[in-house]
Amino acid sequence: MAINAASAYQDSKILTATPADLTLMLYEGAIKFCNLALLALEKRDYDKVSKNIIKAEKIIQEFRVTLDFKYPVAKNFDVVYDYIYRRLIDANIKKDKEMLEEALGYIREMRDTWKEVMKNSKASSN
Repeated sequence: MAINAASAYQDSKILTATPADLTLMLYEGAIKFCNLALLALEKRDYDKVSKNIIKAEKIIQEFRVTLDFKYPVAKNFDVVYDYIYRRLIDANIKKDKEMLEEALGYIREMRDTWKEVMKNSKASSN
């Protein structure tokens, strides 16, 4: 019963989220999947490592395909996302903790930057 309530809450949170909030949720998801992959790596559960890294890769791919190149900054974001994506692939192939931690660090930076953009946007709209 509690699981269904939690699932319903999560579903409603997603359905009522603004695009900015959804972007933040995706960053948080990528971070979570990288952390799960790191934990699985410590346990040598390579199947779980791979599954979680692939989930993070898919989020980064989504960010890339939804970039709006009418804004010049999109090219910069694309370069960063491409690098993160390639590091995730390499980390997955080699089961390399340092590569995964590097990608995770960049994802956290992107998330923190996004939080700042959201904060500044709310401040300027008030």
